[in-house]
Amino acid sequence: QVELEESGGGVVQAGDSLTLTCTGAGVGSPNEMRYMAWFRLKTEKEREIVAGIDLAHVAFYPPPTRGRFTISRDFSKEELVLQMNNLKPEDTAVYYCAAKRTAPYSGHKFFMAQEYDYWGRGTQVTVAS
Repeated sequence: QVELEESGGGVVQAGDSLTLTCTGAGVGSPNEMRYMAWFRLKTEKEREIVAGIDLAHVAFYPPPTRGRFTISRDFSKEELVLQMNNLKPEDTAVYYCAAKRTAPYSGHKFFMAQEYDYWGRGTQVTVAS
């Protein structure tokens, strides 16, 4: 059974930075988790992608997080990291780590939560104004 676990959430002030980490045995396996991403869930909303990364370490960011968030994956440490800078109150959400079993090595992006096979339980990020 694949388990992903997020850590690093908390309460910060607007403009602060925060680093989220996702760990799990499969994070170090390019064959098992071929595409990984961070999603977030705001109150009464659908999960939205905030960053994705493929096996070539090519990252994708939607407009709300582009230029402020950085995703990285370290196979040896079995970690997926989300560095969040210049946080805004609208970034307040539960953040989830997700992984997809099948994907090309590079050149594709996966935006939809239902495309992912593995999920962590989430970590709360609250940004106070």
